[in-house]
Amino acid sequence: MKEQKHIDSQPKQTTQDIIPFQNLLSGEEIEQIKAHSNIVTYHENDVIFKQDTRTSHFMYILSGLIKIYRENRNNKVKIIKLGIPGELLGINSVMGEETFSYSAAALEKTTIQIIDYNVLETILLNNGQFSMALMENICSDNLNIFKRLISQSQKQLPGRIADIILYFSDNIYYSKNFTFPLTRSELAELAGTTKESLIRTLTEFKNDKIILLEGKKVQITSEDILKTLSRIG
Repeated sequence: MKEQKHIDSQPKQTTQDIIPFQNLLSGEEIEQIKAHSNIVTYHENDVIFKQDTRTSHFMYILSGLIKIYRENRNNKVKIIKLGIPGELLGINSVMGEETFSYSAAALEKTTIQIIDYNVLETILLNNGQFSMALMENICSDNLNIFKRLISQSQKQLPGRIADIILYFSDNIYYSKNFTFPLTRSELAELAGTTKESLIRTLTEFKNDKIILLEGKKVQITSEDILKTLSRIG
């Protein structure tokens, strides 16, 4: 039997849109955004914004991958989600508070379009279709975070680890072959468990031939079992 070649996938890339739902913007609105924004490139481990710092701009991810996390008083970190191309970054804080309620850091080379708050706010007030589409997008994202947090409190460890693997496969890389962009400790934070428990469960999945695992490289060999573990918790 031929050895199966492992091909790494990259996070799903977006088009060169300057903002989500660009098709709902008029030519004048697009030009306003272009005139009041700039593109910034961040490198791996660069902090994009820090928890408790003041919000001032909308940020749109053009390329790369971002870790969104919250730091607790005892310096423990909780990873909330990953940000991928095509998403507005930190919009909940920008629109709801004066400071960011979480931090964001680049996991790889990342390009972000930084858009003036007042310009986008004016467009949101005057363009109902665009505002509604953006609101639906925010609600969907918040529901996904809510569901994952609920699963952490209700599911057993195999179900939580299955959820994490499926999260990367279905929502980040859109492939059954990918490389974890996080350390084992960070993966444990995302799954709501300890590093030791995460490693043990991944090893069990590997031994049971549910996944192939080599370092950070993952290949899902039994998606049905992962989905069953996720469903039954």
